[in-house]
Amino acid sequence: MKDTILKAETASRRPEPAARGGRPWRRKLTFDRVTFFLAFLGLPLAIFVIFVLIPFCQAIFWGMTDWRGFSPDYNFVGFDNFTKMFEDDIFLKALRNVALLAAFVPLVTLTLALGVAVAITLGGPSRGPVRGIRGASFYRIVSFFPYVVPAIIVGLIWAQMYDPNAGLLNGVLTGLGLDRFDTFAWLGEKATAMPSVMFVIIWGLVGFYAVLFIAAIKGVPAELYEAARIDGAGRLRTTVSITLPAIRDSVQTAYIYLGIAALDAFVYVQAMVPNGGPDNSTLTISQRLFNVAFAKQQFGYATAMGVVLAVVTLVFAALVFLVNRLTGGGEGESKKKAPGAKARRAAAEGGAG
Repeated sequence: MKDTILKAETASRRPEPAARGGRPWRRKLTFDRVTFFLAFLGLPLAIFVIFVLIPFCQAIFWGMTDWRGFSPDYNFVGFDNFTKMFEDDIFLKALRNVALLAAFVPLVTLTLALGVAVAITLGGPSRGPVRGIRGASFYRIVSFFPYVVPAIIVGLIWAQMYDPNAGLLNGVLTGLGLDRFDTFAWLGEKATAMPSVMFVIIWGLVGFYAVLFIAAIKGVPAELYEAARIDGAGRLRTTVSITLPAIRDSVQTAYIYLGIAALDAFVYVQAMVPNGGPDNSTLTISQRLFNVAFAKQQFGYATAMGVVLAVVTLVFAALVFLVNRLTGGGEGESKKKAPGAKARRAAAEGGAG
């Protein structure tokens, strides 16, 4: 009888993990596992290598040549193109312009998008169930509409609205009694050209990210907002303490995408100020690259600019991840939550015992 009980206890025990330093346990490679890895890991990796990694390596090579673009002949010049680039005052101006766009456009756009999303989902009456403002569906459609229009059309429309002689903006301001804007060139003045371009980019993108944040806020448990309301928290306090931490990953992703769009910004800027604006105040790296490649036929030099733009984009994304990690996001946040989960599990096991 005693032997039977011991065998039953032994059979009911879970298999013990391998001892530290011992041979790790490995699962056998079956046909299903191999096909799974090939389909879901091998195929995306192959696509990434063929269409991203190899072209980038080719771009680095062509950036070290004097290739003219329309001839098979070229000479290897090493890092001369990169040295020439950072001695080019026009390129350095373009680099400062895209840095300015990357600093302001994502910050302003996401702030406005978050405000619209919070108003549509949580900005309703302070009593009763948590809900958005009246007519939330209408405001959602109106805010999303500019994103539906192609970027080139948005740029051309606003270029006409900024027109100093027949533009709608100057007409409205003049009608309000501001005569100094009668023939004001919004895109022709160095002080207003870049802010005008930023406004159009923000206007065209804020609706999409508002919808993105609305979807993220919908996934936050309503009990959290109801508890905050019971504790007397206002809308601002609720947004900062509950909404932002809950949708932090969505904000990080949106910031990266917006930063990449701002670093490029070719379509909007080319549609409104194709010549780079007064004193190149709105010139972007992509515009400078386009002009050097197709106007001057210096494709090797232009390719080197593209490599630098790609590196700047990667650095921007890395900085966003780093800031998120240093401020408590990512894995750091999950590690902070882990001890609480272990404590609850231990308490549950103790109660069961």
